[in-house]
Amino acid sequence: MSSSIQNFDVIVVGAGHAGCEAALAAARMGAKTMLTTISLEAVAQMSCNPAIGGTAKGIVVREIDALGGAQGLITDRSGIQFRMLNRSRGPAVQSPRAQCDKRQYAILMKQLIERTPNLLLRQEMIEEVLVEECATGALQAYEARLSQLREGVAPEALTTAPPPTGTLRVRGIRGGSGLTYVAPTVILTTGTFLRGLIHQGTKQSRGGRAGEVAAMSLSGSLEAMGFELRRLKTGTPPRLNGRTLNFSGLEAQWGDLPPPPFSFRTEKIERPSLACYLTRTTRRTHELIRENLHRAPLYTGQIQSRGPRYCPSVEDKIVKFAEKESHQIFLEPEGVDTEEFYVNGLSTSLPPDVQVDLVKSVPGCEDAEILRFGYAIEYDMVPPHQICQTLATRRVPGLYLAGQINGTSGYEEAAGQGIMAGINAALQVRSGGRETFVLGRDEAYLGIMIDDLVTKDITEPYRLFTSRSEYRLLLRQDNADRRLMKHAQRLGLLDAAAQKNVETKHARQEAAAQFLRTHRTHGDPKTYWDLLRQPEMTYERLQKERGVTLEVQPEIAEWLQIEAKYEGYLKRQTEQVERLKYLEDRLIPDGIDFSAVSLGREAVEKLRRHKPRTFGQALRLDGVTPADLSILSIYLTQHGRLEPQA
Repeated sequence: MSSSIQNFDVIVVGAGHAGCEAALAAARMGAKTMLTTISLEAVAQMSCNPAIGGTAKGIVVREIDALGGAQGLITDRSGIQFRMLNRSRGPAVQSPRAQCDKRQYAILMKQLIERTPNLLLRQEMIEEVLVEECATGALQAYEARLSQLREGVAPEALTTAPPPTGTLRVRGIRGGSGLTYVAPTVILTTGTFLRGLIHQGTKQSRGGRAGEVAAMSLSGSLEAMGFELRRLKTGTPPRLNGRTLNFSGLEAQWGDLPPPPFSFRTEKIERPSLACYLTRTTRRTHELIRENLHRAPLYTGQIQSRGPRYCPSVEDKIVKFAEKESHQIFLEPEGVDTEEFYVNGLSTSLPPDVQVDLVKSVPGCEDAEILRFGYAIEYDMVPPHQICQTLATRRVPGLYLAGQINGTSGYEEAAGQGIMAGINAALQVRSGGRETFVLGRDEAYLGIMIDDLVTKDITEPYRLFTSRSEYRLLLRQDNADRRLMKHAQRLGLLDAAAQKNVETKHARQEAAAQFLRTHRTHGDPKTYWDLLRQPEMTYERLQKERGVTLEVQPEIAEWLQIEAKYEGYLKRQTEQVERLKYLEDRLIPDGIDFSAVSLGREAVEKLRRHKPRTFGQALRLDGVTPADLSILSIYLTQHGRLEPQA
């Protein structure tokens, strides 16, 4: 065999947060894996804020950890401030968040990847996804389209029709080095690098991040296969020199003590702790922005694509919320060994000269020196109605997509998709496609996110919230291990030591719950469990006031309190899951001509576009009603196509 050809089971393109988790999962499952990156210095880089977690996002990190993922563990080893958000509210919305030493985070993740068996990390610009045909003429059509695209022909002007769905399959990738890498599965985790275009005022430059080149060829490969591509936008704020900041009049925000770990495998966090500082925009800040909107790419028409609704640029906030006199700004340290501060809330694509004045208008930043200027970036993504719940593409078997290429925002959403794609790619190789791994909306926020991507029209960067879940009380941050570690054990994603620790913890939880349900103070008709259900009662009070002698770890005490106090609500949500389960298990067969069913035009369009796998998924499509599904059920029954439950 030629030395220019190397063989793998799984190839992951892009070593951001999605790519790292995808590659690690596939390698742990025994797949021979390669992870490629444009720059080895940028593995697991935190391109935006130096933090992991947040509302719903922190729960996702714990779910990733429960599946054997690395993000939570690396955060525990590189964090500089840990907090449990929404602690004063109910357990359904509590989420961990940590400020990280961004350089240490990247170093530790790269070390883990380099030291993982079955995993090769390589610096390589990927130029093309290689395919082979499953039907005569498909490869010829692909090559003709690719040739025209490389000549500058717009996708909509191509004279050759795309190969029909399923007529091509993945064969590997071609690198800029000239080497060919062969694999039956390829996962694209390209972040903002696909034809990335950076904006600072009227200045535009190609790049995937500031100082890094964009991937300019890979999008054409996808368009030649027949994929629909769109553009999205995101942005980042300036970074400041902490030595030039005045914190004396600002509100310091410290982390929780003791620090709450992300990973169920972390016993205790012993890291230096740094504060964040709260400040606000001023009237002068707003005046500067309004005076320079004619230089803001977002408002001159220079930027055409949509940015994240829930993390808008400061220009957007001033224009869309004109009645507000000020907006919160958080000054966040980027590490222990650097003076660099991230200005959370001041994301902007205004020109650098305006950014200098903008920063100085913020209290505490009057003498601030800017180390890096903020910018906006536009990039290609693949609308995710073109993937299925395994994150495999419908059009080209063997090709998987994860992270921002699917239209999401956030390190946590990316990592969650990455681990799911890595697991499914490894299963594809291991089982020949007979086994897949899909989580339901009642099992994990990971399941909710992927289901949303598959069933919703993604026109702006998607992010997770607890409000997206129908079963928030079941999907808490404290029980992610109980929900998901059984899958990690079955798939071979946990080592023996981790498995033993998990089993021991769960056994202690069950033993403690059984003790409380069966014991009481002498003469008291109520069990300790009954007492713990009372609103103001805690496990600590049970010990002090009722003489409970059973000692448990703090996280087990927390779990006991939630399970007891919310027992009735948990039972009702579990019953609700069971009532709706028949819709989730009822399959819609492939190849249905929905136009032949007596459905409304909008329902036909949405069913054709998203190709839902089950009746439950179909019902979540905008424009599809219960009446439509009733008609579809009758049609399938009449034509002998109604499939058995999954």
